[in-house]
Formats: sequence, structure tokens, C-alpha cells
Amino acid sequence: MKKLALLILAGISFATANAQFAFGIKAGANFSNVSGDGLDGISTSTLTGFNGGFYVRLPLGHGFAIQPELVYSGQGFKTDVSDVTVTEHENYINFPILLKYTHFSGLFLETGPQFGYLMTANEKAQGGSEDNKNSFNAADVAWVFGIGFKIPATPLAVDARYNLGISNIASNDNAGGSSNSSSSIHNGVFQIGLMYTLFNAPIR
Repeated sequence: MKKLALLILAGISFATANAQFAFGIKAGANFSNVSGDGLDGISTSTLTGFNGGFYVRLPLGHGFAIQPELVYSGQGFKTDVSDVTVTEHENYINFPILLKYTHFSGLFLETGPQFGYLMTANEKAQGGSEDNKNSFNAADVAWVFGIGFKIPATPLAVDARYNLGISNIASNDNAGGSSNSSSSIHNGVFQIGLMYTLFNAPIR
């Protein structure tokens, strides 16, 4: 039994011998929209925005890592009402917690939950702007699916993600008990970005 324990410990040590804790920054573009029965047949289109923040990579061994992030995300959507383009701008702080697998070639896959907080929401039309944050729930939960590539011999990586909205972002407090009180709207955000590792530190 003692020999088996030593063998397992040796295996774990070997798997993590070259593991690197990493801290970095990231930035990129958002292409966001919404979906759900709460739209009442209103057609929406994609809004382009910005995302940027920080990440930490915590190695697990054998190419796997946990990657928590703190990211600002500009989201929303566009729609046309009576030939007037209405743009909904929403500013979130998101906290993804991703399981990441990196192949020796540099290709990586990532997935995991994301928890978001709505900071501001504004509806813009014909040069005017109206604060409508109370129309939305403050919390947003999504599931992240991503793929990317770590550029060899550089601190750079590129990735593409889709954040699939799970929670209802529509605040039904404003429905007044109407038939729409159970309506739901979900965020959907496609992201492309560049990641830059500021420093690595070996796990000992």
C-alpha cells in the first residue's frame, strides 16, 4: 500500500512538473443578440461591442486547467420600431470559470459557467437615450463554449467563444401581473479575442 501511494504521488508530481500558473489580460469584440418568447414577435439583430479583462490559469495537469476571468462585456441588440432603429446597450461585468484543455500543438478547448452582473442599460433611438435598467434582471447566467490557439513561443493566444444565455434577463416585475409575466429573454454573445500572458510562475 505504501509503494502504491508513493507511485501515485510520483505520477502526480510528474504530471505537474511543468505546470505553469499564468496571469494575463484579454480583449476582443462582441457580437450580441437576444432570443426568447418575451420578444413578442419583435425581430432583433446583432449589436457589436467590446470585451476586456483579466484571467488566471490554474493548471490541473495533463493539459487541463481551471481559468477564472473577470471581464467587462458590452452587449445588447438592435430592433426596428416603426421604421426607427432602436439600440439596446447593456454593460455587464462577467465572471467565467472555465475548464480548459490545451493540446501540445497549442490548440485549446474551453467550457464552463459564466456569472454576470448588469451595471447599466440604455435604450437609444433618434439621438435620444433612456435608462431602462429596471427592465432587466441584474444577474445573468450563461454557459461558455470556446476554442482557441496559443501561438508558439509567444505570450499570445486567440480564441472564439459563444456565451449561451441560460437565465431570464427580462425583469417581470414590470409586467404588472399581465399575461407576459412569465416571458423570458436570453442573451447570446459570440466573442473573438486576443489573450496576452503577462507572467507565468511554476507550480511547486
